[in-house]
Amino acid sequence: MDRRRRKTRAAIFSAFEGLLAERSYTSITVRDIIERADVGRTTFYDNFETKDDLLRELCEELFDHVTSAAGERAHRDGQEGAGAPSVFLHLLQHLIEDSDNVLRLLAGESGGVFTRYFTDSLEELVSPRVSRAWAAEQDIPMDYLVDLAAGSFVEMVQWWVRGGLKQTPEELDRWYRAALGNVLA
Repeated sequence: MDRRRRKTRAAIFSAFEGLLAERSYTSITVRDIIERADVGRTTFYDNFETKDDLLRELCEELFDHVTSAAGERAHRDGQEGAGAPSVFLHLLQHLIEDSDNVLRLLAGESGGVFTRYFTDSLEELVSPRVSRAWAAEQDIPMDYLVDLAAGSFVEMVQWWVRGGLKQTPEELDRWYRAALGNVLA
């Protein structure tokens, strides 16, 4: 992708994020986005087929960035295990560092729109951490447990945001892993 196209897409993403912080997703029009981004309608449609397509790409970019940064940080700090920080702690720390984006969107009027995207992006991070042995022993499908673990994490983050981020990432990590007990390996 050339530099001009990257700048245009960045302007559209920025305009869209700003609008999402101010009002609900359903009340935002393509016209609102192009006016704020200062681009033409044709330029918008050269980059995105629909407003929904823009939302999907924004979520993919934000959530992929957050989950990959958490995974890289966990890998850099050493493998999870006795005494090593969990990938969930790293994810919470990254969310707090990047709170202007993901946390703001999750807490805004359109927070519900982002819940499914965030849950989906977490499933890849959560999946290898779900205990396959325990799932088999309990005769519970893995896809159900992965969705449960990812959804629980998202719900915890939304609870944390609604409460004003009073707890530390370390506290939330401990609570999350304790609550999911045998589900996580």
